[in-house]
Amino acid sequence: MSRAMQVIKNGGLALLAALAPTLALAQEAVKPELNSGDTAWMLTSTALVLFMTIPGLSLFYAGMVRAKNVLSVMMQCFAITALMTVLWTVYGYTLAFDTTGMTKEAINLSTFVGGFGKAFFNGVGRDSLTLAIPETVFATFQMTFAIITPALIVGAFAERMKFSALLLFVGLWFTFVYAPIAHMVWSGDGALMWDWGVLDFAGGTVVHINAGIAGLVACIVLGRRKGYPTTAMPPHNLNFTLIGASMLWVGWFGFNAGSAVAADGSAGMAMLVTQIATAAAALSWMCAEWLNHGKPSALGIASGAVAGLVAITPASGTAGPLGALLIGIASGVICFLASTKLKRALGYDDSLDVFGVHAVGGIVGAILTGLCADAALGGKGLAEGVSVGAQLWVQTKGALFTIVYSAVLSYLLLKLVDALVGLRVTEEQETEGLDIALHDERGYNL
Repeated sequence: MSRAMQVIKNGGLALLAALAPTLALAQEAVKPELNSGDTAWMLTSTALVLFMTIPGLSLFYAGMVRAKNVLSVMMQCFAITALMTVLWTVYGYTLAFDTTGMTKEAINLSTFVGGFGKAFFNGVGRDSLTLAIPETVFATFQMTFAIITPALIVGAFAERMKFSALLLFVGLWFTFVYAPIAHMVWSGDGALMWDWGVLDFAGGTVVHINAGIAGLVACIVLGRRKGYPTTAMPPHNLNFTLIGASMLWVGWFGFNAGSAVAADGSAGMAMLVTQIATAAAALSWMCAEWLNHGKPSALGIASGAVAGLVAITPASGTAGPLGALLIGIASGVICFLASTKLKRALGYDDSLDVFGVHAVGGIVGAILTGLCADAALGGKGLAEGVSVGAQLWVQTKGALFTIVYSAVLSYLLLKLVDALVGLRVTEEQETEGLDIALHDERGYNL
């Protein structure tokens, strides 16, 4: 080696040595770091979302059924919470969020569903991070969404499905409907609806349209309750329903603001617009009912609040206060009409208005997300080069895809369950009430 080359070599080695600390710091800079504030908020949000199902949704539904079925719906929500937790652990998380092999260039299986790389939470350890929080916290937060979504469906066929059929159906539905839709919307580049540009911050499509359509299909397949619609079937305890609705309202801050996965301005705006839309929807439903029926009801204002919560969910990360008012007012009126006039006109027996509130509210919110994200309405702003019209079409396409996918798969799964164990209780059991007939217990000992 010549002397000149030796000098160059030695100089290069010296330069590398001098730069080594800087390069190490740069490498550390791009490595995700745990943010304790974000983690604390996400731990709180996770607890709030679980609180929405048990006891929130359980009480909301329990108050609306007849006294002889109060325990049955609470039991169903509790059992679903346990079952979804186990299924999420075994394969749900990996089917929804494992992105191994995903590409944006080609349509393959990973476009529709995740792989099995994280089955049994494989690789989800104490030190693994998602964004700036532990992956364990992210996985548990998403688990609570997987819990409440099938629990919502219960209200559509309340008072008439076998408990064994319920468990089998929701297990299959979670596997073949919920996990794939969650993957297609939320898992990132390479997933179908993510690549379309569908905006669904906290689950208007994944949770509410998905569950609401499944509920409509289920109540039609099972048929009407005995005596419906000629026999009066009023809620037996509206105190439970109002308490449950209040719990849902509070818990929904974890649902929407928690979906920011950070304690930041996005979470703060999500919290603000959630409160505004919910209040606006509660008032608009109440006023619509007042005009139509002469009196406002406690059940109506509670249902309106839930409709507003549903509708703002997909828009909570992109809408501003003005958009939240628009979404709230629209969802309250439209969901009221769907739960009363549309339901009466078509004759389906959606016991607790899962379709009218969740599917219709989810559709209203999903579509209006495309409008209310626009900066002109105080929203976050659309992606560069995307017009309001284009985003409205993307939102509509995502809603339509979810409606068709959920409807077809739900129908097939219900027919399969009916063939295996039968869907509906006997007429005698329905008359007696599911509390005694299926669980040998009473909600009230008089």
